[in-house]
Parts: sequence; C-alpha cells; structure tokens
Amino acid sequence: MASLAWLLIPLFAAIGAAIWGSWAARDRTQGDISELAGYARFREAMGKADEVKVKAEAHAGHSGSDAV
Repeated sequence: MASLAWLLIPLFAAIGAAIWGSWAARDRTQGDISELAGYARFREAMGKADEVKVKAEAHAGHSGSDAV
C-alpha cells in the first residue's frame, strides 16, 4: 500500500503540471485588444487637450493682456 502512495505522488504532480500548463498557455488576446483600444482613446483625449491648450494660448496672446 505504501508503494501505491509513492506512485500517486508523481501522478498528482503530472496532473497538476498539465493543468498549470494549459492555464499558462491560454489565449489572452482579448484583454490586449481592449487595453489597446483604451490606450487609443487616451491618446485621442490627450491630443484634444493639447489642441484646447494651444487655442487658449493663441487666444490669450491676441487679447493684448500682458499678464504672465
């Protein structure tokens, strides 16, 4: 009976390794796609913020005020 217990240890280790291997090799591309879309929205928002800042600075420069 003890020898059977010693044979079960590598069997459980092999089953655990197979489960871990299948989990580690899973397809995770869907998460990457949503993250890339979020990054594109972030860049677009930052671009709009820069445009607003440039327009505000241009408008302030034409107003004639010398406030710095």
